[in-house]
Amino acid sequence: MITTNWWRRGATALTAAALALLAVPAQAAPVPTAAHRAGETLTVPLLEAIEALPVADEDRTGYVRTAFRHWIDADKDGCNTRKEVILREAVEAPQIGPGCSLTGGTWYSIYDGVVVTDASALDVDHVVPLAEAWDSGASAWSAAERQAYANDLDEPRDLVAVTARSNRSKSDKDIAEWRPIEEETCDYLTRWTVSKTRWRQSVDTKEKTVLRDLGATCPNEPLTITLAR
Repeated sequence: MITTNWWRRGATALTAAALALLAVPAQAAPVPTAAHRAGETLTVPLLEAIEALPVADEDRTGYVRTAFRHWIDADKDGCNTRKEVILREAVEAPQIGPGCSLTGGTWYSIYDGVVVTDASALDVDHVVPLAEAWDSGASAWSAAERQAYANDLDEPRDLVAVTARSNRSKSDKDIAEWRPIEEETCDYLTRWTVSKTRWRQSVDTKEKTVLRDLGATCPNEPLTITLAR
């Protein structure tokens, strides 16, 4: 009887140890990994995507805005990338005239919460600015990759139509230096994280800290991201 009880206690202890090991979450793999290729789609929680962004010092050596060719008319329909974004983001669609001239329409600028009724008052902004992209890895990209980044219509979170005033205020600042109105901060954080992940860009130390801090205040929702490179 003593032997039986000893065996049962040992078996119970082993079972508890096994369950404890199973309860420990596995180490998450970096997202994306080196094995992932352009065109693959990943779904990952916001906080995990932030943690996976590689940290590196920024370097703006050699940057010129013309290194990123834009705005192009990729589908040759008469509307360049800028106009395509403005059309896509209209709350009320404008009328399209010759040469893709736009009249009427209504837009909401997420950077400053302003309603816009004149398309000419809008800027189309790269959420991660071209200079920031250069600092974060694009200096090593091909000219074709930089053009694709500057005109990325496949990911609607990369480009955004906003008031010219808010865009000029932001300029080439990163998320540690500039953010939109408070109620749009989580959306902006998501856009920033998606773009950095999609294009495999790095972040600097201060940027990473701010991303983590902001992420802790936002819903940890899954992000679906298609890799561009």
